[in-house]
Amino acid sequence: MVLHSSRDYATTAMYSVADDAWYLELDLVREQRAVVTAVIPDEDPAREPTVCFDPRGGHLDIPYEVMRWFMDQVAAEIRTSRAWMRLRPELVEVIHRLRQEYLGSIDDADFPDVLKELRAAVPEADLPAVLAASFGLYPDGTPGDGMQAAVCPGESHFGGNGSH
Repeated sequence: MVLHSSRDYATTAMYSVADDAWYLELDLVREQRAVVTAVIPDEDPAREPTVCFDPRGGHLDIPYEVMRWFMDQVAAEIRTSRAWMRLRPELVEVIHRLRQEYLGSIDDADFPDVLKELRAAVPEADLPAVLAASFGLYPDGTPGDGMQAAVCPGESHFGGNGSH
């Protein structure tokens, strides 16, 4: 939870695996309820981010500065979660397929074959962007700094547990 400087509002971020989307909520702290929710799909380029207001919440005046603060956080999440969707359409198609097939993680044994397939399908200059968006990896197979892949003890250095 990130608290606004007014201390009246906070944001909460969570990921819904079922929806393949990030949810950012603007919470009214004193009532412990979400008043605005931004939904940011990160897997399907055809789905656009949306903002929803609590229909049961009644009328609520949210200060402009608070709304701006919340929307700045939403914009930052859109930039990071959906950056790959702004690449050329043919790259987006390749990345989307890889993300669906491998669920963002690839084991060591599969990486050389996938890399060979990608080298045949996309220009070499685009390879780093495709690998980063698909697996959070550099072309040499190492995890990228701040990319999607996470390295945990006992797991493959390709961000997974050795299976997909």
